[in-house]
Amino acid sequence: MVDNATQHKTTQYDDKGFPDAGEPPKTGRWKLIGPGIVVAVTGVGAGDLIATLIAGSRFGYALLWAAVIGCIVKIALAEGSARYHLATGSTMLDGWRSLGKWTSWYFGIYIMIWGFVYGATAMSATALPLAALFPFLPLWAWAMISGLVCAAFVAFNNYEVFETVMKVFIAIMFTIVVGIAILVVPDVGNALTGLIPTIPEGSAIYTLGLIGGVGGTITMASYGYWVNAKGWRTPSWMGVMRLDNRVAYIMTGIFVIAMLIVGAELLYTAQIALSTGDRGLLDLDAVLQERFGPFVAKAFLVGFFATTISSILGVWHGVSLLFADFVRTVRGETSGSRQGLEKTPAFKFYLFWLTIPPMTLLWFGRPFTLVIIYGALGAFFMPFLAVTLIWLLNSARVPKEWRNGWLSNGLLGAAALLFVVLCVNEVISLISG
Repeated sequence: MVDNATQHKTTQYDDKGFPDAGEPPKTGRWKLIGPGIVVAVTGVGAGDLIATLIAGSRFGYALLWAAVIGCIVKIALAEGSARYHLATGSTMLDGWRSLGKWTSWYFGIYIMIWGFVYGATAMSATALPLAALFPFLPLWAWAMISGLVCAAFVAFNNYEVFETVMKVFIAIMFTIVVGIAILVVPDVGNALTGLIPTIPEGSAIYTLGLIGGVGGTITMASYGYWVNAKGWRTPSWMGVMRLDNRVAYIMTGIFVIAMLIVGAELLYTAQIALSTGDRGLLDLDAVLQERFGPFVAKAFLVGFFATTISSILGVWHGVSLLFADFVRTVRGETSGSRQGLEKTPAFKFYLFWLTIPPMTLLWFGRPFTLVIIYGALGAFFMPFLAVTLIWLLNSARVPKEWRNGWLSNGLLGAAALLFVVLCVNEVISLISG
């Protein structure tokens, strides 16, 4: 007989070749942490870095509390998604489908437009640090290489390899960003006062964005799929999943706080403004070079690259799983057929969709109308996720012992309200131009 410690060193497989970790071990559960790391590192991209930096550069430490609240909200959303998978043995797409065909219409339109525009955005963001580190190729070339390499990696590797690589990237980005935050010598007294909720004049939208934006959007719905890919299939893994989720978002919280410290200490105190968009991170590179020299500046670019490339890998894998499951549910196939989604033509098609068609946007820029539609649909996804999780997790679809309690309902309700406000603001911004 194989003991628990040996049994869970690697993923086990059933007689059909699908991952099945059996029963969780009684000790050493922290060694199994992985899917939460994947969803958390996927959710922190270049846009999140720049948003946090700008918040720190404009308001100092005043919005530190918002970063903490944001991580708590994301813990609730990711936990709800994975709990539905483990408690019911079905997937989020099965759950949404049970709420009515309107969910499939919405999700199908959303995932196609989102993937097309996100592919170009993510590849461009990853190209920025590569072009700065290795200027012998133009930005568009690095963008295309990034997308193609990530698509090939996801297509030809299993979940275990994917998770290991994602852990390497989070270790790089975490070490570098936290190291730079320590290097700038944070004002601990001011940082502690930043944990007291305040909303400085002109900071309302930044506050909401910091709470709602950092840590993932659509990829949060992928968490349950990654939990299943790890071989965690039954409610007995609920405790391990919750540990995994909390550790991952605590690390995300530390990472986000470190970026806010960098913004507060390097930019706010010196009144340095950043460029809009992802290029603002290159402005920070110049500031770091002037303050600490070329080694620290280059290290930051490496951390910048680890952040963006991990987002590409996570989206290429996780959202392709969502799309493959979407196709399965539309065809009316049974929930048991969700195993092996990575091998389906739908998974491979969406990898293609994320990588090749968006390359046209690298050449011609992003068409205005498409950006408008993308922004409008994107603003509606997080309210959709929060509201449907409340609906599903309080229904008879979930065994009674795994339905929402007052804390889960409170956090998911607060998340839904927050995202509705952000959604309304985004739509008003789009209408007003």
